[in-house]
Amino acid sequence: MKLLVLSSAERELVDAVDYYNAQCLGLGYEFAAEVQRGFKRIQEHPSAWPVFSSRSRRYLTDRFPYGILYEARRDCIVVGGIMHLRQDPQPWQDR
Repeated sequence: MKLLVLSSAERELVDAVDYYNAQCLGLGYEFAAEVQRGFKRIQEHPSAWPVFSSRSRRYLTDRFPYGILYEARRDCIVVGGIMHLRQDPQPWQDR
């Protein structure tokens, strides 16, 4: 199934990669690889992860404290956010 990543989610991913690379060179790229693995798993099993809001689900990354918020539609999967789990979830729910 096709995966569409909204620009807001892309920006969150880039910001997180930059942050982790500033902490330790290469760590951001490891985070990006973890998110890419999450994208693949979501594409393979879109209904496998718990409901987060009325329209979305949340996939939790294994190594980093992040979740991938997505909506499984009939023709594609829309990623609406890459959220840090220690931040207020309300902004993502409002999307």
